[in-house]
Amino acid sequence: MVSTLILGAGINGLFSAFMLRKAGLEVHLLDQGDTGKESSWAGAGILSLLLPWHYDANINALAQRGRALWPSAATRLGTASGINPEYWRCGMLVLDPDHREAALNWCGAHNETLDRLPLDLRAKFPERRHQSEPLYLPEVAQARNPRIMQALREAAIRAGVILHERTRADRLLTQGGRVIGVDTVSGRFTADSVVVAAGAWSGGLLSELSMAPEIWPVRGQIMLFKSTPGLLPCVVYRRGHYLVPRLDGHILVGSTLEEAGFDKRTTAEARAELLDFAYTTLPVLRDAEIVTQWAGLRPGSHGNLPFIGRHPEFENLYVNSGHFRYGVTMAPAAAEVLLESMLGQPAGIDVRPYAWQARVNPQTGC
Repeated sequence: MVSTLILGAGINGLFSAFMLRKAGLEVHLLDQGDTGKESSWAGAGILSLLLPWHYDANINALAQRGRALWPSAATRLGTASGINPEYWRCGMLVLDPDHREAALNWCGAHNETLDRLPLDLRAKFPERRHQSEPLYLPEVAQARNPRIMQALREAAIRAGVILHERTRADRLLTQGGRVIGVDTVSGRFTADSVVVAAGAWSGGLLSELSMAPEIWPVRGQIMLFKSTPGLLPCVVYRRGHYLVPRLDGHILVGSTLEEAGFDKRTTAEARAELLDFAYTTLPVLRDAEIVTQWAGLRPGSHGNLPFIGRHPEFENLYVNSGHFRYGVTMAPAAAEVLLESMLGQPAGIDVRPYAWQARVNPQTGC
């Protein structure tokens, strides 16, 4: 029997495993595929809510705590793994912002810096092209998802986390008021405590339990361009889509929001949508090389608010899932919330809004 069994090796499973191991627990981490190769790998790595003034206080609290923790987390992961996650405070430009007054009020209330556009951005995005004056948030950062996951995987292994890749969990095993383990394609694992952090697949693992949270897949498609370094100096957001530059000249264009079940295929319709956005927003991309297109499955949840904490009827079952499109942003803070629930270690925010019993109606199960 192992001390703690975590199901799902995406960013929240890995971050949780790393933190629990650092707290002294024996941790085994199971994933149905290769570590971190689902939604965590596929995302754009913007370490902020895209338009935080559109989200409620509880989502903002978790995302803002994650933002505050990411600089030190990136340094710690880089040191622990020898792999640079490419944390970069590049800023974010919001073109054609709606609800401008709400945005300005939110920035003032949360000490979010708003600056005038730098000269290089004024040249690339003349204000006369857009419906309203852009907003420039210079403190917004990003990190490179594949490198985050590589760094987390290596740091977790070096810390003593035991990985079991390509080990699909089929069902949770319960006895009385406890979960005693899980049946997998590789056999049975038993544990003192179990954490479900399987992203879009979490809902299926928990579906046979009472008071099961509703978590479902939401497909997102992204395209990748290769251009010259420095062509785009910051994240650009416009009407539901974004451009994300990498230090080596790659530029991500994303993303779609599609209810397509567990279908991860890319589509011609999404390609056309993303290319139209890219070329109208930054026309110079017409001369850039298109590298590839891919899709990932986000873990959707009602209100976009994740479930983090203990199951109200199973004393040793925990969840850390349902982060929708902000799993990377929230990951350090979500791990803190989980550790408070499991070990009593204080988190930097109020953990109650993310608790299972605060989110699930025992009559309807959702």
